[in-house]
Amino acid sequence: MSGGVDSSLAAALLREQGFAVEGVTMKLTAGVCCDIGSAQAVCRHLGIPHRIIDLQEEFERSVVMDFVEEYRHGRTPNPCVRCNDIIKFDRLLSYARAEGFVRLATGHYARVEVDPFANRHLLKKGADEAKDQSYFLYRLTQEQLRQVLFPLGGYRKSDVRRLAADRSLPAAERPESQEICFVPDNDYRSFLMERAPEVLRPGDMVRTDGSLAGRHEGVAFYTVGQRRGLGVSASERLYVVRIEPDSNRVVLGKKQELETGEMIVSHLRFLPFDGPGSPLRAEVKVRYRSALVPASLHPLNDDSARVVFDRPVAGVTPGQAAVFYEWDTVIGGGIIEG
Repeated sequence: MSGGVDSSLAAALLREQGFAVEGVTMKLTAGVCCDIGSAQAVCRHLGIPHRIIDLQEEFERSVVMDFVEEYRHGRTPNPCVRCNDIIKFDRLLSYARAEGFVRLATGHYARVEVDPFANRHLLKKGADEAKDQSYFLYRLTQEQLRQVLFPLGGYRKSDVRRLAADRSLPAAERPESQEICFVPDNDYRSFLMERAPEVLRPGDMVRTDGSLAGRHEGVAFYTVGQRRGLGVSASERLYVVRIEPDSNRVVLGKKQELETGEMIVSHLRFLPFDGPGSPLRAEVKVRYRSALVPASLHPLNDDSARVVFDRPVAGVTPGQAAVFYEWDTVIGGGIIEG
């Protein structure tokens, strides 16, 4: 229960369906995460109990420190994927089971269905394509899928706002939360400078042909695909096409130089099956907001695969999640290595 409209309506709908519901807010980081006061107000409005779980130490160790460390090494992490994997659907779900609850419900825009032939649970996109959050949930296990509920999976965001207003929920008009909950004002640069001042190590910006293009303040402040804020003058648009932390260089190039035909993905997780024994076809997202691209997955071992795109893709970024789909079903995903 974050105090936002999505978790508030999820709780209201479940209560109306006859579930005994309790709101739980995870205290993750001081001052910039969930609004505990708003969550308590929603629970009072619904007439349900509210509890707080302090997971600050685990969140700092498993999510925040990993976020900083990845940037130190010139990678661009997705902390929401890691938070869902380790905090929400591991630590929080374990707490729920220990406390005697039978389900953990969240306000995610995703759906869970059962494949009666394979006797496995499937993770599917939310009905609202613009708000679908299945990308962030690809690491859910079969055991976790059996125990979670996504009451908003079949709704559009506009419907959620309307239904919340119909119920006079305090969060009905609350604006969307910021992109990364623990980075104030989404200011990555200031956050990294505070947490890891050693990243302020100037170095060269070079073109793909090796010619000097300018200087940078630290590789942690750049990400593959970035175009704005490069601080270099050129007769054509330049993008970050590669980050080289070992040589402390940021490599710039034209848009076509940003494109690649394949990538390596590690830390694989599959949902409809334990793992592919042979190459398979899928549509792939290389970032949350990126378009789906048809591709072939070629397993290298139990933990990694080579992904070959049907057409060149721009902005394949080490550290980001690559998620595989078949129509509206999540097949699995992993972490982009390059």
